Amino acid sequence: MNLLVNINAVVITVISALYVYQMFYIVVVFVGEWRQKRKAKKHAEPPVTLHRFAAIISARNESAVIGQLVDTIKQQNYPSEMLDAIIIADNCTDDTAQVARDHGAIVYERFNQEKVGKGFALNYAFQHIAEDFGDSYYDAYVIIDADNLLDENYFAEMNKTFSKGYRIITSYRNSKNFGTNWISAGYSLWFLREAKFLNNARMMLGTSCAVSGTGFLVSSEVIRERGGWNYHLLTEDIEFTVDTVIRGETIGYCAGAMLYDEQPTRFDQSWNQRMRWSKGFYQVAGNYGTRLGGGIIKNRRKNPFACYDLFMTVMPCMLLTVCVLISDLALLLFALLGNTYMPHLMETMFSSLTFWLSGYYGSLFLMGALTMITERKKINCPLHKRILYTFTFPFFQLTYFPIAVASVFKKVEWKPIRHDVSKSLDEVR
Repeated sequence: MNLLVNINAVVITVISALYVYQMFYIVVVFVGEWRQKRKAKKHAEPPVTLHRFAAIISARNESAVIGQLVDTIKQQNYPSEMLDAIIIADNCTDDTAQVARDHGAIVYERFNQEKVGKGFALNYAFQHIAEDFGDSYYDAYVIIDADNLLDENYFAEMNKTFSKGYRIITSYRNSKNFGTNWISAGYSLWFLREAKFLNNARMMLGTSCAVSGTGFLVSSEVIRERGGWNYHLLTEDIEFTVDTVIRGETIGYCAGAMLYDEQPTRFDQSWNQRMRWSKGFYQVAGNYGTRLGGGIIKNRRKNPFACYDLFMTVMPCMLLTVCVLISDLALLLFALLGNTYMPHLMETMFSSLTFWLSGYYGSLFLMGALTMITERKKINCPLHKRILYTFTFPFFQLTYFPIAVASVFKKVEWKPIRHDVSKSLDEVR
């Protein structure tokens, strides 16, 4: 019993120490934004070069939402001759391709039931773009999901950051349906926190940011250098990020470029999606973990802290936590079954479990509350719901525990998620 209590204490201490740098990120953001405001009052932004961009969207049966996305691309405060919307209608059985064409997009239709997934669709698009336009016609590509909407200044802001020399840039991920229920709010708060207190801080510190599924820019030079898009694990975005950091390149962040993303609202959808994410993280850890860990020591001239930051992102620390909790629960059950003989064991294990869960809930609540307060002007949701979802956010994150365990044993494949939140930009702001 004492041994397990000591193991609990060691695990808590070690995990806390490994992630304490993210608390420092919060301080960096507040200090950095204060300095940026002071600097902005004294110095006007210098003029920037206009670059030619293509928005690349992989869409599978997305006729309900693809038109609204293309409209927000066409309505950008950016020269229309410098911006194209390119849709890959990937194994579609509906009229996604025709809807996209009607709204003014360039459309490539792809039918391949063996190579399924966003990564294959992106590579297909880059190959056709090279054949039709040349591989240097566009200066950069912006990868966007079909259910997204873009703020009208999205490309103008991305262009500013691209002009500073970053070849890969991620952006601010907001939500189309924050206030639908506790599930969509849980996702939304997590992505808002990732933008505000992770990527924002990383950018201020000059370390590398992380690409998160949608809303990121990739220079055409990068695509040429890497021979297309060759990332096909279940989480191809984090695979791309980790490979980039191992190569020593820094991913930038553009806080002014905002997109609105549709989040799942049903728990079965959420479970399947996060199961894929969890399995994908294990895949990335297995395929890149050794090189990423080695980069902490070897990449002294190539931002070793970025390797450490990403190492902590992909390592299965939650699985370790779950294993300890399962051990606690097993001993507690053992104690309950024989409480006449082992009341002290039952009391100790119950206290240990309570400490674990209350500490986890409390830290997540504070994280969610801080994000909710600082980003409140960007969240389209009634006040009473925002308060409620601050309290439910930790419960949403706690549901990752069984997912982290199940994804170890379950075979997981990519499956499309139905998107049907058809709203205009004005309706989501």
